[in-house]
Order: sequence, then structure tokens, then C-alpha cells
Amino acid sequence: MGLGEIGYDVAHLLGGAMLLVSFVLLAQRRLEAVTGALALQGVLLALAAAWQGHVQGAGQLLLTAGIALAAKGLGIPLVLRRMAAALPPAQRADAPGPLAPVMLGAAGLVALAFLVAVPATRGAPVLARVDIAIALAILLLGALMMATRRGALAQVAGLLTMENGLILAAVGVAGMPLVVELSTAGLVLVVAVIAGVFARQLGERFGAQDTALLDRHRGERR
Repeated sequence: MGLGEIGYDVAHLLGGAMLLVSFVLLAQRRLEAVTGALALQGVLLALAAAWQGHVQGAGQLLLTAGIALAAKGLGIPLVLRRMAAALPPAQRADAPGPLAPVMLGAAGLVALAFLVAVPATRGAPVLARVDIAIALAILLLGALMMATRRGALAQVAGLLTMENGLILAAVGVAGMPLVVELSTAGLVLVVAVIAGVFARQLGERFGAQDTALLDRHRGERR
């Protein structure tokens, strides 16, 4: 499929938009804005899965798209938004620290993803090669978000961003069985549910969702 063909262009427009939203997530401070950006990324993921289903002629990807829209575009962001609204106003912001180093690090991770993924997938269709590179970049930015945030809810959002990258990679590979896609998504969703319960318990016990509060409860002598 050539660069000028509509299938290639639309697929990478959607993937690029998801990557851009990952940068937006890194820059957001307020949890309400984080959940809104996460919902937008979920909708873009659903559109990307549906488009890949059309391009590949794979009807099962339409089911993946519907699940992604319901769970990641609507359900999970709504739950996270309600949890954030239940926090005291002072705890509804989770700054990532100095923004410039974080964004420079994010740009470096995107470059690394393309330097690693494109040569490693040599011989694969061009559409799949670039999709995998974009998906790896989204996964790395999700990991960076988890590393630079202290609040449990923001870390859950980073984990879900990583899952979005995994699903984007799975739907971009022609012939990927639906069971593999759904099991991958289900595994990460289970981890996200556990993380959400952990965030609630952390807030109820310590009055905040800052994971740094756990440092003094590790049983280590300083």
C-alpha cells in the first residue's frame, strides 16, 4: 500500500492523532483534563480499529472497535472522572514536575521507538511497520507518564495509555487473531481495575492518592 493511498493515510492519521494525545496527557495537570484526553484517545483507538477492519477486510476488528469505544472511550474515563471528582479540590491536580524535561524525554522516546521498530519490522508491509512504531511510541509515553506522576489515578491513566498502544499494534498486524487482541486488552484492564481499587483505598486511608505516602510504610529503616 503506497503513501498516497487512502488506507495508508487514514491509518497513520489516526495513529498520529493518538500519539499527539499522549503528549497532551503528559502535559495535563488536572485530573479532569487527563480523563478527557484519555477518552479522546480511546475514541481514536476505536476509529483506528474500525478502519483497519475495513482495510484488512477483517470483520472481527469491528468488534474490537466497539469494545474499545464502549470501554476506553466512555466507561473507564467516566469512572476515573467520578473518582477524581470525589477527591478534595487540592488533590485534583497532579503536576508532572518541570514540563520541559518531560516533553524532551517524550520526544526522545518517540525517536527511539521509530529507530527500533522500523528496522526490526523490515520485510513487513509498510502500513504495519509504521503502525507498530507509533504504537511502541504510545506505549513508551504511557510508561513515562507512570514514572513522572505521583497520583494513583494519573498512573492508572498512564497504564491505560500503554494498553492503547498495545491494542493499536495488535490491530495493525493483518491476521492477528481476535482472541489475542481481546486477551491482551483484558489482561491490562484487569490490572487497571486493581490499580483503581488501590487508588480508592489509598485515598480512604491516607486522605490523598500520592503514592509517595507509601514510602514510610515499607518497613525500611532510613
